[in-house]
Amino acid sequence: MTVLSMENPVFVTYMIAGSIMILKLMGQGWMTVFRMLKVDAGFVTPEDLQAGPINRNPRPEQLELNDYVDRSRRMHRNDLENIPAFLACGLLFVAAAPSYLFANILMYSFVGARLLHTLAYATKQRHEVRATLYSIGSVVVIVMAAYVLAVVIF
Repeated sequence: MTVLSMENPVFVTYMIAGSIMILKLMGQGWMTVFRMLKVDAGFVTPEDLQAGPINRNPRPEQLELNDYVDRSRRMHRNDLENIPAFLACGLLFVAAAPSYLFANILMYSFVGARLLHTLAYATKQRHEVRATLYSIGSVVVIVMAAYVLAVVIF
C-alpha cells in the first residue's frame, strides 16, 4: 500500500480533515468580504475608497475599524496561523504511519477544535473559551509533530 493513496485509511482521514480545514480557511475570507459589503464599512486600504460597482458611495469613515468586519478578519488571521501547520504536519504524520484510531482522534480533534473556536469567536465568548479550543488544536499538532520525530529518530 502506498502511504499517500486512498488505499491508506489514515491518508483518507487526512484528506477529509484537510479539505474541511481548507474550506473553512477559504470560507472565512469570503465571510469577511460579505460582512464588509453588508455594513458598507471595515475597508482597510485607501484604494478601497475609489468609486466602483461595489463601492458606489465611498466615504472616509469606511476605513474606520468596524468590529463586525474586523472580528471576521481576526478569525481569518487566526486560521492562517493554525491551519497551515496542521496541513503540513498532518502530511508528515500520515507518512509516519500512525494507527488509524490515533490518527482519527488527533485529526478530527483538530477539526472540531478549530470549528468550535470559530463559533466561540463569532459569538463573542470570553477569552478562556477560545484559548481552550486553540490549545486543543495546538496540542494536537504538537503531538503529531512529536510522533513524527519519534518515528524518525527512534
